[in-house]
Amino acid sequence: MNAMRRLRAGLRGWGGVGAMAVLCALTLVFALVLPVKGTRGDVTTGGPGVARGVQARADEKCDDATSQDQSLRPSRDMSGRTIAEIEKRGYLRIGVDQNSFRWGYRDPNNTDADAELEGFDIDLAHRIAEEILGDRTKVRFRAVPTNQRVHAIQEKQVDMVVRTMTINCERMGSVAFSQPYFRTGQQLLAPKSSTIKGYDKTLAGKKICTAATSTALKRLKADKEKGSPVSSAVIYPPVPNQLDCLVRLQLGEVDAVVTDGALAASQAAQDPTVALKGAPFTTEYYGVAMNLDAEDLVRRVNQVLVDYLKDGWQESYTKWLSATMPGTPADSRPRSPQQYRD
Repeated sequence: MNAMRRLRAGLRGWGGVGAMAVLCALTLVFALVLPVKGTRGDVTTGGPGVARGVQARADEKCDDATSQDQSLRPSRDMSGRTIAEIEKRGYLRIGVDQNSFRWGYRDPNNTDADAELEGFDIDLAHRIAEEILGDRTKVRFRAVPTNQRVHAIQEKQVDMVVRTMTINCERMGSVAFSQPYFRTGQQLLAPKSSTIKGYDKTLAGKKICTAATSTALKRLKADKEKGSPVSSAVIYPPVPNQLDCLVRLQLGEVDAVVTDGALAASQAAQDPTVALKGAPFTTEYYGVAMNLDAEDLVRRVNQVLVDYLKDGWQESYTKWLSATMPGTPADSRPRSPQQYRD
C-alpha cells in the first residue's frame, strides 16, 4: 500500500509521461513489436530478442578514458558504399529512444495522434538527415531499447543509433562510433527523502537498479567485486530500459538508480519526489553508433557533428536541456580540440 501511494505521488508530478513509464515497465518494452505512428514515417520498436553478445575483440590499445578519441577523421565525401545505399533508399533509418524525457520522447501534453518525436537526440538525428540527404524529414525512426542498441546495428535494422549511447572500448569491438557529441557521467538518482548521499558508503545494503548492457551495470559489477562502496549493495536484476528503473524506484522496489547524469537529470525533472544524489563519479561521452563496416558513414557523420557543434548544438541544448541539467552547457560539451584516427 505504501508503495502504491508513493507511485501515485510520483505520477502526480510526472503527468502523462509517468503513465507511459508504467506502461513500458508492465509490458517489458522489448516485447512490443507493433509499429507506432512516428515522426515523418513509422516508428517501430526493437525486436524481441536479446543481443547475441558475440563481440569482436576491441583494439588492445584502447582505453575507456581515451575511447572518445578513436573515431575516424571527418569527411564530406558522399561517394562511399553505405551512403550510396542510403541515398538510393531515400531515407535514413535511425534507432532512437521514445521514452526519455527531453532526449527522445513524445510530449504527453500533446493529444495529437500524430505527435512527433522530439528532444535533444531527435534534433541531432534530423540534422544528420539534412546534411546527408538534404532534407531533415528524410528519416524513419525505430524505437530501440537500451539492451537492443548493438543488436539493431549489427543486424542492420538501422543505419545508426542516436540514443544517449556511451562510447567505450567494449562496445567499439561491436559497433563504430562517431566523435562525441555530449559529455556526462554516472550518477545516483534516489528519493529526496532517502539517506543516500551519493556513490559512497550510504549505499551499503541498498538495492540499486540499472539497465542491461549499460555502462552503469558494468561499473557496478566491477566495483562490487573489488569491494568499493557498493560491495554490500544489491544489484537489482537489470531492466531493458533506463525508464523502467525509475518506475521501480517509484514503486519502492529499489532504493536508487545508477544511470548517466544527463538522463538522471531529466528523470528528476519528470518526478519531483526524486533527486540527483552526489556528483557524477565517472566521465563519459555519447556518440552516434554505426556498423563497423560503414566507415564512409562514420566519417560523414563526424563532419556533421563538427558543423553541429558550431551551429545547432547550443540551440538544441537551450531548448531541451537547460532547464533540467545542472551546471552550464560547457560542462556537457565534448572537449576540444577533438582527436581522430585516419
